[in-house]
Amino acid sequence: MIAPPPAVDEARGGAAGQEGPAPHKRRTVAGRLLASYLVVLAAFALTVGWSVQALRAASRDAQLLRAGYVPLLLRIGEVLAEQNVFNAQLNHITAAKNPGDVREWIETARRTRPLAFSIVKDAARALAGADEKAAGGGAKAAGGDAGVGQAAASSGVRRFSDEIATEVTAIERLVGASPERFSQLFQALAVGNRELAERTRDELVKREVEGAQRLRAIKSRVEEQMESLTVEARRREERSMHLLLGLGVLTLLVGAVMSLYARRVLAPLTAVTERANAVARGDLTPKQVLATNDEIGELATTFEGMVAAIRRARAELVNAERLAAIGKMAAHVTHEIRNPLSSIGLNLELLEEEVARASAADTPDAELRPVMKESAQLVAAIRAEVDRLSRIAEQYLSVARRPRPQLVPERVDDLVQELVAFVRPELDRAGIAVRVDVEEEEGPEILLDESQLRQALLNLLRNAREAMPKGGAIVVSVSFSSGAATIAVDDTGPGVPEELRASIFDPFFTTKQRGTGLGLAVTRDIIEAHGGTISCEPREAGGTRFRIVLPAGGAPVQGRAADAHAVL
Repeated sequence: MIAPPPAVDEARGGAAGQEGPAPHKRRTVAGRLLASYLVVLAAFALTVGWSVQALRAASRDAQLLRAGYVPLLLRIGEVLAEQNVFNAQLNHITAAKNPGDVREWIETARRTRPLAFSIVKDAARALAGADEKAAGGGAKAAGGDAGVGQAAASSGVRRFSDEIATEVTAIERLVGASPERFSQLFQALAVGNRELAERTRDELVKREVEGAQRLRAIKSRVEEQMESLTVEARRREERSMHLLLGLGVLTLLVGAVMSLYARRVLAPLTAVTERANAVARGDLTPKQVLATNDEIGELATTFEGMVAAIRRARAELVNAERLAAIGKMAAHVTHEIRNPLSSIGLNLELLEEEVARASAADTPDAELRPVMKESAQLVAAIRAEVDRLSRIAEQYLSVARRPRPQLVPERVDDLVQELVAFVRPELDRAGIAVRVDVEEEEGPEILLDESQLRQALLNLLRNAREAMPKGGAIVVSVSFSSGAATIAVDDTGPGVPEELRASIFDPFFTTKQRGTGLGLAVTRDIIEAHGGTISCEPREAGGTRFRIVLPAGGAPVQGRAADAHAVL
């Protein structure tokens, strides 16, 4: 049977043979889908990253409030409360019923007050430490500009804590200055000098009240800082929610766009699947390939090439089956009519001789002479028809019984020149000039079957002669290139219409009234049995050119005629 031709390789080879711009680098489907996935992943990472940053900022503020500002505010409140009680006791010491008890309480409060101030300063330092701890973790996680912003905020908190510690130290010095004034107050109370005691008390109360006011100012600053931090946290939360919502919408949009893009990338695969199902149902009509610069586009092109190869193989199989049927029919018909034709031909020869003798007699009847002349013409016409039937029978037999080519090295140019010399008298009688052009005087030898190739070329020359009933010119050219021989047969006839050019090699296709449609079909089978190709082309100056290309190494496979013969 017939092996399908490598249509895909031929298509690629034809495309490769055409010079053009350099092909673009192929974009793989996996790479394009990976890129779309990375885009979606980047959008998702942006959303998650912003959410993490917002959570870390909120966590930092919460930690700063819990571990820094709240303890500091509590310590300042405790010291301020003690200071207010101290001021009240000091203010009422002159009117107390037991000044000695009040003196003992004030002395005890004075001795414990440095510890209270020390606790406030420790709380201020703890605020700075809590801020550094929170800012350190946030800066490492955020990095970049966000980390720089957090470092700047941490520097502001540290500066505020230093100011608080400095102010507390100043207040401590203020209320701890001139301890001898308390001794003077207690001594005046002991001796009953009320005026001196009240004057000394007023001075001490004034200084203690100033210390309480400064503590109250520190407390207000801490509360303002806490309020500012709370407001900023609330504002950041609202901004984060808006941005998170926007980024979420953006992620959904990017995901939708990338899904549509992936669907677009994979759409040709659906078309290839549908095309495969159509081919499975028997639809082998050519379809336009959706060109894409990826594996799916290459798959679609390769698949269409395979479909074209199957279509050609099926057509060749049909032709081979038709040739096989022709061979069987030709063998049967030839067997049935060759013997009768031979007998008829023999009897016609005898009849011609009798008619000739009767016409050549010295005293023929004058009335019989016209009859004898007409009889001789009828016998000649019958003889011509018998010869035509014999030729048709032989043509059918050549299709059915043509042997496989016996390839031997031959000079193609010598074979062409000998054949042209053989048919030149016939062409001269038809008013046709013939010329042979050989590209090289010493061309390489080609593996071929001389008798079969001679028959193929003779069919082309006679076909050209019949196409020019009023005379013309035939040029047979031979050239060699790339280990192959090219034979071109050009005529100056009317040419072959374009719509018929693809069918002229089909069996039984003919435009002649008395043609069999087998000459060019046999010629093509002979050329393909040699592993060559034959094509019909229009000439620019008018007429037709048949181009034969024969490989130097002969044919690795057999042509359709051999296959048809094998079927028989």
